[in-house]
This record gives sequence, C-alpha cells and structure tokens, in this order.
Amino acid sequence: MTDIRDVLEARRLIAGHLPETPMWSYPVLDAIVGARVHVKHENVQPTGAFKVRGGINLLARMPDRGRGVVAYSTGNHAQSVAYAARLYGVACSIVMPENPNPAKVAAVEALGATVTVAGATMVEAADHARAMSDDQGRRLISPADEPDIIAGVATLYLEMLAARPGLDAVFVPVGSGTGAAAACLVADALAPRCRVIAVQSASAPAAHDSWASKELVTRPCETVVDGLATGSAFETPQAVMRDGLSDFLLVGDDDIRRAQRMLLTQAHTLAEGAGAAALAGLLAVREEFAGREVAVVCTGANAGPAELERLLAAA
Repeated sequence: MTDIRDVLEARRLIAGHLPETPMWSYPVLDAIVGARVHVKHENVQPTGAFKVRGGINLLARMPDRGRGVVAYSTGNHAQSVAYAARLYGVACSIVMPENPNPAKVAAVEALGATVTVAGATMVEAADHARAMSDDQGRRLISPADEPDIIAGVATLYLEMLAARPGLDAVFVPVGSGTGAAAACLVADALAPRCRVIAVQSASAPAAHDSWASKELVTRPCETVVDGLATGSAFETPQAVMRDGLSDFLLVGDDDIRRAQRMLLTQAHTLAEGAGAAALAGLLAVREEFAGREVAVVCTGANAGPAELERLLAAA
C-alpha cells in the first residue's frame, strides 16, 4: 500500500518533468459559493489533466520498460501513459471503449501511442487490453490498481496542502478513484483535520456504491461525462478511501454542466465535465461550508468538440 514516503519519492521523480500547477481563488466564485474557494489547476498539465503525474511516476519506476505497455482508458489515463511512454521511449498501446472522445484519441495518437477501439464499456475494453497484453508481452497498466499511479497523483495534494495547510476540506472528482485515494493519503499525513470529500456522477455510481457498501460492485454507466464513466470500482483506491474519505457525494450530470459554466465564466477556466465535478459537489453542500476555506481540483480540460459547443452555447 502506498504511504507518504512513496509520495515524497514520486515528487522527486516527477519534479524534473512537471512544474507545480497553480492554485487560485476567484472573488466572484467565492461570493457565489459563500466560502473561500481555491481552485487547483491541473487543467494546465501538458496532457490537460492530472493523471500525467501518475503515468510519469509509474514509468520512472518500471524496471522492465523495454517490453512496452498497454493501458485501457476513456482518455486521460491513456494520455498519461502515452505521455510517459514517449518520455521514456517505451512502446505503448491504448484500448478505448466505443465512441471515444475524438480530442482524446487525437491527443494519444499525437504522443506516439497506437489506439484500438474495442468494447461497449470500460469493462469490455479492459478485457481486450488484457488479451493484448498477453499476446504482445507488454505490461498492462490499470487505470487505478497501481500504487505508483496513486503516489504520483498524490503529489498534487502535497502542493495543495503545502500552500494551504489550513484547508477545511478538499473536493475531489472520482472516476477510478486514484485522485480521492491520493488526497486521503496526503491529508492523513500532513493535514488530518482537512476533510476529503469525493464527488461522482449519479449516472455512474460504481465507486460511490462500492465505498458505501465496503465491497466492489458494478453499476450501470449512463453519464455523458466521459472522465467519470466507469461502471466498476477498483480495489486499490477503494481500500484507501474506505478509511480516508469524510464523505462521498453524488451529483447529476446537469449539476456538473452548471459547474463547468461557472468555472468558465467566473474563474476563467475551461474544464471538461470531470474537471468541474468537484465544484458541483461543493455547490451541492455549500451551506455546510459557508465561511470556510476549501479547495476543488479542476482535474482536466480535455473537453471534446460537442461538449465545447454545448458549454459555450449555454455560457
């Protein structure tokens, strides 16, 4: 299991490749929420999302990189692995489920990875990736059951809590759960009074329901927010979240879209749906945090063309 020592080592390995990301507060956003809100801008990462931290840490620590890697993902995990693979000169194959975000496909291919579209869901895509890994002898990289990925992702919370050690809470979107697990690890070590609150789409609640029931479950995945579109949970992040989360909220896809528009208009920030989910969660419970100091993680900015059209038209 990952601990704070692994996170500190990940910070050392990542530092030469990624600078710290900014964290800002915005007066109009604060006024709307009724709290001091710090936005951690992982949307400015070179892949447009926080997961690149995990990919770099995993590849940096992989002893047999020469055999190549295979990953399955709706997009941001794929870009993370592809980016790290290019950094270390590693052959990389990515499997995406049907109807992937075209912007994310283009980004993965631009990084030199090959993309295979297979399976109607992430579960089916995972099965195809396992078969590909066996056939090609490449290392299969799970989106979440990877301690090195969680340790890499956790470096963003080192940055956050070093800058704002007095935070009352941090809101984290959940797809696979690596971000929320990472936040729990760092908060437990450095800021135990800071509450970690996970947020997931109510239209894809597998991680939430697994956390609530304390066992892994699968659920229908009907969200249009592709970064949160997981129909099954992962044991490694769930094991951390069971003890570390203060709360786990479900929000509607419409709530997430409203939070996207708010980030765009009030915080000058383009967020994909998953990147706005943390703010949607905060807005759902803002009365509880009135007058407090909180942080939300804008985990990514990789919105596809159709999503951008809807967002700009509404804004």
